[in-house]
Amino acid sequence: MSIRLLGELDANLNEQSVTPTAAKPRQVLALLALNAGRIVSVPTLIEELWGDHPPMSVRTTLQTYILQLRKLIDSALTAENRGRAKGILVTRFDGYLLDIDPESVDVRVYERFVEAGNRAMEHSDDEAVSQYLGRALAEWRGRALADVRIGMPLSIEVARLEESRLNVLESRIGADIRLGRHHAVLSELTVLTAQHPMHENLCAHYMVSLYRAGRQSQALQSFRTLRDTLSRELGVEPSIRLQKLQRAVLRSALDLEVQLRPDSTPLTAEAWDTGRPADRTDTRRLLSTTNGGAAWQR
Repeated sequence: MSIRLLGELDANLNEQSVTPTAAKPRQVLALLALNAGRIVSVPTLIEELWGDHPPMSVRTTLQTYILQLRKLIDSALTAENRGRAKGILVTRFDGYLLDIDPESVDVRVYERFVEAGNRAMEHSDDEAVSQYLGRALAEWRGRALADVRIGMPLSIEVARLEESRLNVLESRIGADIRLGRHHAVLSELTVLTAQHPMHENLCAHYMVSLYRAGRQSQALQSFRTLRDTLSRELGVEPSIRLQKLQRAVLRSALDLEVQLRPDSTPLTAEAWDTGRPADRTDTRRLLSTTNGGAAWQR
């Protein structure tokens, strides 16, 4: 069985769809698929389907949904395996388990590529980072579980996946910028900064890409837009590191030819606006990108 959750729900077995059409069986299948190979307890399923207001016949109703899913699975099994759906959607003590290879669920494939990308990041292999994280993002076809009604357990998982997606996208873009592909990511960053107007790391990527593309004024305008949004919505200024980047762009202090490399070193007190000439022993690190953010230092 193969199941896709990163977009609309889609489950197939032997090239036949086993995706339920009714809302609650879809929720059950989605929660079981996210936990493929692991038991999902009956209380968790009840919370997903009904929250704090389960019906009187809650366990009987849940069993009905499980039977509906098994019928769909059984209909897609080969003739010699008919009636064996219980071996795929398995009853366990006070719970159920979808006994399929976790790698047949797109979420697990996505996470495997992310893990590979993170390992490549630890070795400063930007080409591998870009490739692995790009393949991870290719698993997405839209918002996670876009056509599934979700309760609390699924909403937590969807929030986790969407946050992961944004972090992976940010890291992949950072790797591409360090590889000198600033022109290639500009259109992507234009959309992302509009969608996430208070996201400082995306703004920083955008500023550096615009500057390296020879569009200094637009890089400065991007900073002003972020500053105005933060002031209006939260009453705060951009972080010190964004302000330092803005001053570096304003003074044309960034070297367009320098390769951007990942570095987890925290920002030092030495700032872009010191006005002092660079020491011969200093190395300019223009964009320092980790999973958690970016820093600029000299």
